[in-house]
Amino acid sequence: MARPRKQTYPLETYLNYNKDGDISNNADTQRKPAWKAIINGLIVTILTDDYIPPIILAEEADSQLNIVDGGSRTAAFMMFRYGNYKISSSVEDSRIFYKKKLKDENENIIWEDAVFDIKGKTYDQLPDELKKKFNGYQLETVIHENCSRNRTARYIKRYNEHSSMNTNQKAFTYIDKFAKRIRKLMDSSFFIDCNVCSESDIEKGAIERIIVETIMCTHHFEGWSKEARKLFQYINDNGTEKEFDLLEEHLNRLGKVITDDIKDIFNKKDSFIFLTLFERFTESGMSDIKFADFLREFKFSYRLAERNSKGLLFDEIKQNSNSTKDRQVIAGKLDMLERLMNDFLYHEKEKSSLNKGKTCLHRVEKFIAETLGMDEGEVEEDMDIYNEDLDGLLENTVKLGSGLRSDENRPSLLAMVVYSYKNDVFLDDWMKYYAAVNHTYFADQRKNFIHMKQEFEQYCTDKCEKNF
Repeated sequence: MARPRKQTYPLETYLNYNKDGDISNNADTQRKPAWKAIINGLIVTILTDDYIPPIILAEEADSQLNIVDGGSRTAAFMMFRYGNYKISSSVEDSRIFYKKKLKDENENIIWEDAVFDIKGKTYDQLPDELKKKFNGYQLETVIHENCSRNRTARYIKRYNEHSSMNTNQKAFTYIDKFAKRIRKLMDSSFFIDCNVCSESDIEKGAIERIIVETIMCTHHFEGWSKEARKLFQYINDNGTEKEFDLLEEHLNRLGKVITDDIKDIFNKKDSFIFLTLFERFTESGMSDIKFADFLREFKFSYRLAERNSKGLLFDEIKQNSNSTKDRQVIAGKLDMLERLMNDFLYHEKEKSSLNKGKTCLHRVEKFIAETLGMDEGEVEEDMDIYNEDLDGLLENTVKLGSGLRSDENRPSLLAMVVYSYKNDVFLDDWMKYYAAVNHTYFADQRKNFIHMKQEFEQYCTDKCEKNF
């Protein structure tokens, strides 16, 4: 069989052949053209003289040409040229640069640089120069000769045996700034050995999305969106190399401690939540194996029995939402996980101390006295009052499940209560604000107190300036 021949047409000629029926977009087995999703990009491609893959044609013995691949592209060309189609507002790169034809005072032709925004425009609204560029675009075709209806159908089947880009794959095209870093992270031992994404999930872009969701959830949760494209675009615009460096470090560390019995926790739905949780765990300064121990306890115990303040198990938190990717669902899951993790780590640490017959290295009273420059006896005398006030403060300002309620944070919180007594200030409004914007805390309670004190003083300064 002879090789197919190549034929290049000016786009105007190609479309005229379609109008006149010399080239048909209605082969018996051809699917209905799906042109709406591609028309904006195609028109930009033509007007910027970029590349469009060849249209594949089947030629019958009587010279009739049938489109076997490229029907949607052809329909898009026709709709813009003859269907009065307006380029939509979602078009990218809508400003088209071109040379505008003018005449000087002597009627000599001159050319000037010009720009035209095609957003919301039809073909008839284009400048003459861009109309000519559209009509003159050189469209490549490949023509299979001497085709019967049966052979035409076979070609249609052959050329259309592919799947279009899914949501994740399309979203990946919006993160060109970090695409190379993401590809590198995908090859880490964690994603090879420590998760349960299927080959099909991987082919469909699940790992790329897990990585971007982790960066977003860990560092940019205020900008969270359940739409993949918006997530990828946000990280492309706001992410940093340092954030990807940190994730790479965490993946390498987890790859050494996650075992087969718990790796199914890292599925395509929840991986980013547990990777975000690990970032919070690292603040504890404990061995990574403790995080694996917690995941084991979570999988075999907590997940089946522990409930949040609304009486929901971890996997039930989504029940009042239409999507597991909703911001409130993710926040609820993270709050619950962090509370369980802190409880687990604290009790493990306490149990270890008891087994070794050791008492706490620094009593809370001593910590507060040294931190605030007070007499330890004076602090000890009023501890019941401080504890009672802190419990009331947390009850009224900080929701259940917040990491701020962790027992490990209590010494620094008590120090803040004592600080409020010494300086005659109220913590209620600030505490609500602080708990809402801070999701990680220092394991070093002195450092945690200093951070909270600085945040409180800044809050008071900002509030005074605003009132003023």
